[in-house]
Amino acid sequence: MRLGVNVDHVATLRQARGTSYPDPVEAAVAAERAGAGGITIHLREDRRHIQDDDVVRMKAAIATKLNLEMAATTEMLSIAERVGPAAVCLVPEKREELTTEGGLAVAGHERVLAPVVERLRRAGIEVSLFIDPLAAEIEASAAVAASVVELHSGAYADATDAGRKGEELARLREAASLAAACGLQVNGGHGLTAGNVGEVAAIPEMVELNIGHSIICRAVMVGMEEAVGEMLAACRRARG
Repeated sequence: MRLGVNVDHVATLRQARGTSYPDPVEAAVAAERAGAGGITIHLREDRRHIQDDDVVRMKAAIATKLNLEMAATTEMLSIAERVGPAAVCLVPEKREELTTEGGLAVAGHERVLAPVVERLRRAGIEVSLFIDPLAAEIEASAAVAASVVELHSGAYADATDAGRKGEELARLREAASLAAACGLQVNGGHGLTAGNVGEVAAIPEMVELNIGHSIICRAVMVGMEEAVGEMLAACRRARG
């Protein structure tokens, strides 16, 4: 199973003071040295952290897979076509949210999303949809010809009692099984830490986890390579 490291919040620190440091590209290269199998960045419409130039520099600098999270807008499609990341993950986006709050509504919006997926696929870009672990969203993702679904693990990560956590884990397991049966690659992410990642990493169909905030927070204390190494170790223990 691959670990994709999201370095958005390195850029958040930089933008807080409007300096040139810390550089998310430097952080991404350090994450690769520690064993990350890919780098994820979210180019938001309000440019609150990652900037357009970061996307270009990241594509040139990293040796692994660049996964560009973005909204399904005309502007973002043009940027993706120009830069050519290995993968694009389409996500919902609201200006007022602190972070992505839920999955993309694919079901009921197939006519809008199918041409977006097709346009990215024609550009040679793997297309992932960030969705809640619901059967209707998985089936709709397959219908619009996405290659990958990234299951939103936030409800599992945020659950505070064992019963609720078990229910949310069961939802993720069922969704992963259904997605694989529909021919979709299964990724996951949101809210995962070294302390809670194990049960999600252990889901047999899970191919890739994309994790950012907890890794960057830990990196402030111990450094990027150590933080990525700790997360990888937690995932590997879960996978046996």
